[in-house]
Amino acid sequence: MNIYSGVDDFPELKYPVVTSGTFDGVHIGHQKILSRIKEIAEHSNGETVLITFWPHPRMVLSPQNDQLKLLSSFEEKAELLERFGVDHLVKIPFTPEFSKLSSAEFVEKYLVDRIKTKKLVIGYNHRFGRNREGSFDYLARNAKHYGFEVEEIPKQDLDDVAISSTIIRKALAEGDISHANLYLGRPYDLEGMVVKGNQLGRKIGFPTANLQVYESAKLIPADGAYAVYANYQGKQSQGMMNIGYRPTVNGRERTIEINIFDFDQEIYSHTLKIQLIDQIRRERKFDDLNELKKQLTDDKKKALQILNA
Repeated sequence: MNIYSGVDDFPELKYPVVTSGTFDGVHIGHQKILSRIKEIAEHSNGETVLITFWPHPRMVLSPQNDQLKLLSSFEEKAELLERFGVDHLVKIPFTPEFSKLSSAEFVEKYLVDRIKTKKLVIGYNHRFGRNREGSFDYLARNAKHYGFEVEEIPKQDLDDVAISSTIIRKALAEGDISHANLYLGRPYDLEGMVVKGNQLGRKIGFPTANLQVYESAKLIPADGAYAVYANYQGKQSQGMMNIGYRPTVNGRERTIEINIFDFDQEIYSHTLKIQLIDQIRRERKFDDLNELKKQLTDDKKKALQILNA
């Protein structure tokens, strides 16, 4: 997959099949759009082009009032899009100046003049341009003038609930990992650097890797214990993870700690990717470290049951 920062150096393609949007999380609703543009490109001997925006528009338009947390960093999003067969990824820097472009200006400058779109596919209720004024109806009315065809993917439902990044964020914020993963079409993951903690877990037989997530705006699920897979240098291991303030030892900072089963390598300052499978329990305070150790023993049993199911 080719990645471009802006469209100034975008090459001329024979038949560009284009879609656009934030695609945060690349969930199963997004995947429907990706499957469709890939299908059209294959039948027309064309190439797929996805236009996305970074930072997320809401972070630029209302930085003081919006507490938006992301399902994916740009790097994670790019990796997922490549996995789903996107040929060309165009990252448009979303700035206050860019946000003032009208829908007509956006279409003419980006879709027509630079990319020379032949077929545009958008999701249900997709809006674009200044104040989100652009719509499918606008595109359909003006498609002939712009010289491309336009298609809208119908609203997709899962168990009568519209699939959206908002629903996934809510599920994660509540610790409902199984439903979030269902909507994502894969396990939710966290990626970051292993940093030193207070090494308390080692003293009670459950050494942990403290994770410092790379993307500061990444959504961290609800406090609690989780069954996870830990991916280190291409090797996947089973484990359990705690997110929270460690109330048993009067912790003051929120931490992410992973106990990787049957693992004894030194990995400080290395990258670790965690896939969350399901929540084991909520975080709570125990009377002492012996009670905590007993609970961690039970947590490990539950984690193994979940991971080996």
